[in-house]
Amino acid sequence: MSTPFYLTTTIPYVNAEPHIGFALEMIQADARVRLERLLGNDVYFLAGTDENSLKNVQAAEKAGRDVNEFVAEHAEQFLGLKLLLNLSFDDFIRTTQKRHFDGAQKLWSSCKPDDMYKKTYKGLYCVGCEVFFAEEELVEGKCPDHDVAPEEVEEENYFFKLSKYQDQIENLLGNGGLKIYPEFRKNEMLAFVKRGLEDFSISRSRERAHGWGVPVPGDDTQIMYVWFDALSNYINALGYGDDEMLYRKFWLQDGSNKRQVSHVLGKGVARFHLVYWIGMLLSANIPLPTEEFVHGYITVNGQKMSKSTGNALSPYDVVLKYGTDAFRYYMLGAISSAQDGDFSEDRFEQYYTAHLANGIGNLTSRILTMLEKYADAKIPAGSSVHDVLGFWKVYTEGLERYQFDKVVEHVQSYVSKLDGLITETRPWEKAKAGEDVSDLLYTLAESLRHIALALLPIIPASAEKILTQLGIDVSSLEDLKTEQAWGRLKSGTKIQKGDVLFPRLT
Repeated sequence: MSTPFYLTTTIPYVNAEPHIGFALEMIQADARVRLERLLGNDVYFLAGTDENSLKNVQAAEKAGRDVNEFVAEHAEQFLGLKLLLNLSFDDFIRTTQKRHFDGAQKLWSSCKPDDMYKKTYKGLYCVGCEVFFAEEELVEGKCPDHDVAPEEVEEENYFFKLSKYQDQIENLLGNGGLKIYPEFRKNEMLAFVKRGLEDFSISRSRERAHGWGVPVPGDDTQIMYVWFDALSNYINALGYGDDEMLYRKFWLQDGSNKRQVSHVLGKGVARFHLVYWIGMLLSANIPLPTEEFVHGYITVNGQKMSKSTGNALSPYDVVLKYGTDAFRYYMLGAISSAQDGDFSEDRFEQYYTAHLANGIGNLTSRILTMLEKYADAKIPAGSSVHDVLGFWKVYTEGLERYQFDKVVEHVQSYVSKLDGLITETRPWEKAKAGEDVSDLLYTLAESLRHIALALLPIIPASAEKILTQLGIDVSSLEDLKTEQAWGRLKSGTKIQKGDVLFPRLT
């Protein structure tokens, strides 16, 4: 029986077009769920857009646009990433949808009544982050992420008693009840919690919210704080508060021996996911996620991306120039999974040439060419058995721990090993001398099959092409545990050498 696995990405504001920073998160999440599908698990992968933010309203007003039309247009661009980046998400939720409003209001009503109270509050508010800052959290009086001075706001709002859950959240983070990848992110958040949690505002006046967002149940003067409603999308998309079949299957996972609910998010929103969201779920008596992966930011040519500097790079532009799989490979392999990483065209092209054109692409071409010349374009018989279980153990554990760059490096090492074997054994000389190279060619072809399998979550379209060229019907692949056994390539199978996988850049 397959095991349920539920994974979500964060939902971005739709005040602007998507940039490569969010594309990184989508590609990372997609690689993780593709592994789970290969393992035979029952996966549900959720993406979406956060449309109830005041930031979206202000952007629409600045553009002189109707808010509904403005957010719908940008939401469509985020949805378009599915085709552009070859993503495999199962659902895409927009927080302006009725199912989200219904679920957010149910979550509010499900929280313990004494965990919410109303008071007048005065504080420094950054619209870009949609968060209040303490003065000591600012950098030279400005938001550390948006480099703008927050506005001073005073009004009556509802508050959530996050301080009540101080000990529970600290214990969850400290004892591993909630797994956080990478480890240092857990330590950062644990240090934040230990400094003492404060209650936080969970509503805004209808006037300041411009009437945009989810109304607070029973109080028409208040709109839910965007982070309270936004986080609930993870359960609302599964039918929380309505038809809860998917909610029971993928969030509650009734009857599962190993519950798996994972969030993928950027470091800038870690506090909301690892602390605020956990407190809300504890209050509503809803099971918590089981793991959260926190990635870093992407800079462009060493500079932070921003609209003001005009260096916010669109994934549409990059893919148009280099292709989907080339972009995916760079984002997973050349960008640190845990730390911030940089994108530059020079580095991208160097990486592409070294690892795709001269690496995977060249190796595939060399092996298929030798099969054509020395084995009549068929898989020859082979008797040697090679132990690849160690390779697969490191690979699987790496992806399960969201160590994408290390996994790509691990696959690259296998590619280099095969290139070295070809250089060392020189099959063309052996064949010319009349030696039987069948076993050697089988070893090379079967090793290429393993590399292609490992690439399926990383560069799926190219990996499928390699498997097809080896005469394998991709639709007939079994689970990864079965496929990772040595010797599944059948001798006599006709190979089909196709076009160059990764053409050299001109």
